[in-house]
Parts: sequence; structure tokens; C-alpha cells
Amino acid sequence: MKIQLLSDLHLETEVYAPRPAPGADLLVLAGDVDSTWAGLSHFKNWPVPVLFVPGNHEFDRRDVDEALSGLRARCTELGLRLLERESIVLRAPDGRRVRFVGTTRWCDFDLFGEKERPRAMRAATYFVRVMQSTRGGAPFDPVAVREEGLRCRDWLATELARQPTEADPWDVTVVITHFGPSLRSADPRYGRQPGTASFCNADDHLLAGAQLWLHGHLHCRHDYLVPHAGGVTRVVSNARGHAYKGEADGHDDQCCVSV
Repeated sequence: MKIQLLSDLHLETEVYAPRPAPGADLLVLAGDVDSTWAGLSHFKNWPVPVLFVPGNHEFDRRDVDEALSGLRARCTELGLRLLERESIVLRAPDGRRVRFVGTTRWCDFDLFGEKERPRAMRAATYFVRVMQSTRGGAPFDPVAVREEGLRCRDWLATELARQPTEADPWDVTVVITHFGPSLRSADPRYGRQPGTASFCNADDHLLAGAQLWLHGHLHCRHDYLVPHAGGVTRVVSNARGHAYKGEADGHDDQCCVSV
């Protein structure tokens, strides 16, 4: 299966028109497509199925629960499939069954360990101030983000621990998250500073549950292999980012990953 991967298009401000990649069997949108949701219309009538995992900015200035419900309705209207703590199995052209496991996987601020969590959460104040999101009338602050991140993590760990059965079979697993799964996905411009825990999680122990892990959020590109006892997991991000910062320079919007 040939997967076109896009994320962090930020169509609320960026002037950019997505293009289908020739030969792709599927398009994965790994979040931060458009904080206004208007740009999602680019993917209506896309020539191949589209899977969408929301990014943090899809929740900007909204109640996060109401936003998720609204996003689902918007995606249904456009013919996109939204995944948030959900899995779907799709058939590859060669007949293999590919399980896609999707969640935003909000950050839990434990990237550098429990002792560094308070510093990481203080650094996240800027991140949540930009979002201006709420939950049930209260600010969606670093404490609330961490709680949601832990719910995502627990669901992801349980889902990846499941084994295929005769009634629910699959051959390959692909994880899609918005936030990065490892410090290896850190933006090299910022490295190991506390704010990086607002972009990556320490989910290295979960990588072995998938053959491929796709993510966004960091405005840089990654493609690396993580060996483990069960084999190797490939981690790929193809974030576009902001042109005015030079982040879109060299971005390949035809990027495809095969699984």
C-alpha cells in the first residue's frame, strides 16, 4: 500500500493547494490542516480514501469535546474518515489487511521523565495560550492536556496490544498520531528544551506494536528506523509548516510511504 502523507498545512494562513500523489492508494492527514476547518474541503472528492487524525490546532478557540463532534460531522460531509482513538482495517492492492490506529495523542509532558514534568508543563503555557481551547467551560490548560494525553496513551497501548483474530484480522499495523512518539522526532532547531515535551511523547515502548508510525506537529520532516526485538518500526513525518519561517522549503507534497 502506497500512502501519501501530509500534515501541518495550516491552511488558515498558508497559501497552498494540496495535490494528489500519482499512484497513491490512500492519503493520511496527520493534523493541523486548518484551524478554521475550511481547508478540509480541498480533500472532498479526493481520488483515494482519506484518513484524518486531528491536530491540536483543529481545536483552537473551541471546546475540545464539541470540536471533536463537529469535526466528525464535517469529515462525514466531505467523505473523509476521522480517527480519534479508533482503528480501521483497509485492504492493500496486494490483498494484505492494513490496520490503521489513529489518535491525536496529546502530550503528557513526560518526555524527559517525571522529575522534569513540572518544567515541561510550565513551558506548555505558551502552547495552550495560543490554542485558547476549553473543556466544559474551563481552560484546556496543561493539566487538562496531560489528562487527555494519558487517555490517548492508555487507549493506544491497549489497542496495540491486541492480536488479530479470525473475526477481526489484519496483517500490518500503521499508527497515525499528531504528536511525535519519541524524542527522536524533536525539531533539531529546539532539541531537548522543556518545550519539546509539548510536541513529542516518550512512546518509544509502543513503537514495536506497529510496522509504520506516521505523525505531524513538529514543523520539520523525519524518516527514521527504530529496531526492536520484534523487528523494525519506521517513523515518518512530512509536516509542511509555515512558509514565512522557511519551514516549507524543501517540503515534498508528493511524499509517499509504502507499507
